[in-house]
Amino acid sequence: MKIAIVGASGAVGQEFLAILENHPMPIEELRLFGSKRSAGTTYRFRGEEVVVRELQHNDDFKDIDVALTSAGASTSKEFAETITKHGAFMIDNSSAFRMDDDVPLVVPEVNGEDAFNAPRHIIANPNCTTIQMVVALGVIERLSHIERVHVATYQSASGAGASAMQEFEEQHKAIVEGREPKVEKFAYQLAYNLIPHIDVFQDNDYTKEEMKMFHETRKIMHSDIRTSATCVRVPVMRAHSEAIWVETEEELSVEQVREAFAEAKGIVLMDEPAKKSYPMPLFAQHTNPVYVGRIRKDLGSERGLTFWCVADQIRKGAALNAIQILELLVANK
Repeated sequence: MKIAIVGASGAVGQEFLAILENHPMPIEELRLFGSKRSAGTTYRFRGEEVVVRELQHNDDFKDIDVALTSAGASTSKEFAETITKHGAFMIDNSSAFRMDDDVPLVVPEVNGEDAFNAPRHIIANPNCTTIQMVVALGVIERLSHIERVHVATYQSASGAGASAMQEFEEQHKAIVEGREPKVEKFAYQLAYNLIPHIDVFQDNDYTKEEMKMFHETRKIMHSDIRTSATCVRVPVMRAHSEAIWVETEEELSVEQVREAFAEAKGIVLMDEPAKKSYPMPLFAQHTNPVYVGRIRKDLGSERGLTFWCVADQIRKGAALNAIQILELLVANK
């Protein structure tokens, strides 16, 4: 395989490198691409120095098999034809193509087969909050159709990128030192605060992030499921958490759902409240699974259940999911 990474210097690009470094997949060549500013930077990969090339409209992708792209929606839209015109598959981490009818939106544990119907050679990686939620919802859907979901997200600084993570760290340092914290990447100071505002507000007063969860979940699950979300940025460096309420067509027991989660691929069950065993971002960061716990009946609905899930936003919420899609393509080659 000849692999390209577009946006190699960003948080997700760096995670691509970290995951592939020890991945058993044979890689004949790795090409790294970035902006004019990051071009010339070198990264070590499997014992060799790889230089970041400037992303340009040329034939640099002519013999590439798969390009993993995470450089923002505008870059993905501008360079999609350049990347795919010679036959390369583009696994895109931006929002550019997620809702296009001819671009599959894939979470391998839920709808992996959709990856093989990509007429434009573009496969979209869903939003981070959607990915971890549908991994869990897919397990319940196999027991009984889910009619509606309510979800409150607790999203870490990592979801806003590497510069936001640095700003969050610097805010804490400034407060400790008695200085005014700098605010550029967030709507307000994140340190010692919660911000119920991620992405831009829409006409219905939901944010774009919240509407992504509504639309993307329906597309991934091929379902009429209705999702109502409130997305909140919290003072955590890495790993997103979600409190989820589901209502199914048929009443399910906690035991049924707990057993299904325990057996599900990609999920780690942590659900022993008496032993204080439940998922937390402190332990989920830099790991691959979606962690699920606090499973219980919804006191407001006979057919309702509620649970808590946590996953590393940069890994399963972005880079790992894309590489799992890559694994599907390699297995089907």
